[in-house]
Amino acid sequence: LGLALYASSLCAVSGAAFLYHDYCVIGAGPSGLQAAYFLQQAGRDYVVFERSHAPGSFFALYPRHRKLISINKRYTGKSNSEFNLRHDWNSLLSHDRRLLFRRYSRDFFPDADAMVRYLEDFASLLKLQVQYNTAIIHVTLERDRQAWNGHYFLLTDQDRQNYKCSSLLVATGTWVPNVVNFPGSEYVEGYETVSINPEDFAGQTVLILGRGNSAFETAENILGVTNFIHMVSRSRVRLSWATHYVGDLRAINNGLLDTYQLKSLDGLLEGDLEDLAIIKDKKGKLHITLRFYLENRNTSAGIDSVTLPQDELDNFATRAPYDRVIRCLGWKFDFSIYNRSLRMMPGKGNKKKYPQIKPSYESRSTRGLFVLGTASHSVDFRKSAGGFIHGFRYTTRAVHRLLENRHHGVPWPSTVYPITQLTNSIIKRVNEASGLYQMFSILADIILLRENATAFEYLEEYPVGVLAELETQTGRKAPNGLFVVIMEYGRNFSGADKDVFYYNRAVGEAQHAWQSNFLHPVIYYYKRLPTEREMRLRPPDWPLPRPDAVHHIVEDFLTDWTAPNAHILPLRRFLENCLSTDLRNFFAESCFLFAFTRQKLPPFCRQGYVRMQGLVGSEGLRRHAVEAGLLEDYAPTDFSGDRPPDSREGSQDQLLRDHAIPVRPLQHLVNAKDE
Repeated sequence: LGLALYASSLCAVSGAAFLYHDYCVIGAGPSGLQAAYFLQQAGRDYVVFERSHAPGSFFALYPRHRKLISINKRYTGKSNSEFNLRHDWNSLLSHDRRLLFRRYSRDFFPDADAMVRYLEDFASLLKLQVQYNTAIIHVTLERDRQAWNGHYFLLTDQDRQNYKCSSLLVATGTWVPNVVNFPGSEYVEGYETVSINPEDFAGQTVLILGRGNSAFETAENILGVTNFIHMVSRSRVRLSWATHYVGDLRAINNGLLDTYQLKSLDGLLEGDLEDLAIIKDKKGKLHITLRFYLENRNTSAGIDSVTLPQDELDNFATRAPYDRVIRCLGWKFDFSIYNRSLRMMPGKGNKKKYPQIKPSYESRSTRGLFVLGTASHSVDFRKSAGGFIHGFRYTTRAVHRLLENRHHGVPWPSTVYPITQLTNSIIKRVNEASGLYQMFSILADIILLRENATAFEYLEEYPVGVLAELETQTGRKAPNGLFVVIMEYGRNFSGADKDVFYYNRAVGEAQHAWQSNFLHPVIYYYKRLPTEREMRLRPPDWPLPRPDAVHHIVEDFLTDWTAPNAHILPLRRFLENCLSTDLRNFFAESCFLFAFTRQKLPPFCRQGYVRMQGLVGSEGLRRHAVEAGLLEDYAPTDFSGDRPPDSREGSQDQLLRDHAIPVRPLQHLVNAKDE
């Protein structure tokens, strides 16, 4: 009978109608909506499944105390929209200027309700294809050689409606609460349900399990009404200003650190939560003990028959009973809806709350299954911002570009420039690009050199973890070498035990740029594309393998890398050494003289002057060059000696001297002409 029922259920499923889409997105949170935007802009067949009646359902409940820790910096002093995204941690990427988060909140740390309104408008104004009130409860595979990836993804919702997709994008985030089971854990209240009214804690003694932002957020809310608060966790507190990781404890929530260090009763403890046990006495008080004290004992016999730590150590730290114990241990990914055929496996160690994925954000076990948003944070966990909106909005765009190349033959977007624009292109990007800035050490600009280094192709924000696969992933070729432009912190500057405020912490001289501590641009040069083996064997904490040459642009207090001597000149000379060419810009008169005195013209002259292009001279421009010491003054003068008035020997000596005509003072003039 059981076999018959099983067979009939299989027949029912196989006979059920499947609604087909090329792309299925599970979850209409920020990353799901961001993916939908790019798919819609490309004209692809897609659908987004959302279990709630509106997008961003996570933010309707969390954070419980409603204050986000993602900054909303409305003013930067600049009008460059790309630069301003560096300091806007809430907006998603779109072409619609109405959908900037600063239009939804004036607060530096916005209210979570503003995020809910923002996501609702993002979905409605852009007319994204979101199917609400649809909870996907099961996902499996159907093998088919004709499918894009050799199989289809079969999805089933709560109403037993079936869907078939060629590519699956999982954007559900991490929403299942982390729970630690130990004797007495039934007395613990969860962050997801605990009261947020401070008056409910008046005159109480509270123990909080956990040491992340949710734990400190909870403590901050009740700090002024409790007797005291103790906080216990396995690891020591990690401050975001020391680790440079935005997921660690932020200053907005760290009031308990003050009251702890200033001896105002509150305190922090370290210990493995699985070793704890909680016993409730007749008055309802909760006593903390250790699990091994309860071994082979009947815990229901009452507290009087149980040995407590203070019975042996009378100054045991948690000997005072607590009125409440609150669990604030964060969340993990929901693996329950995925069939074994997908082999969705959790990561290892501190990444076990995330699914295992490649640096391309594709599942390690199932081709065509990509993980987006917070759930994809295993790629850069505790390193960069990939678990947060201001990071995964860029990684989601990178995934879309990978899919466009794989399934639709659309190469990674790129722009080709003459080699003379190489320095300018790099300086422009490191000064305004928001993706490089937020996803430091993870996303990088790739510069592919053309034959004989006469031109280059510029690709923006490519995942460096799959650099070895660049040609297959992007549809672009790299036969002549490449530069990789990336942002990095100093190697030994970040860490929970680091003093990031020590004296002389910043580097100001260009010759010591490699010792820069704060976020700064780094340019790697490779004569050929690194191999997968070289990527695997790269030095610890290096984002890339050892290059043929590397250049650090010295850190800048204003994050403005436009200083002619400290930033631009060292970069240009590094590029010239790598390419064995002259990347300076010249006046037309200089190119004219070079044409008669040199066997090989500089690229600027070959690509400009020889083609009758370049900066047209004028009296004002000539006077500027003379005053800057770039040209001799040929203006007719009243000579009283024997030297003829048209002699130009001094001018020729000046022009023929190596590096006699620096580019810096007239760079802005050349740029103005090009624009």
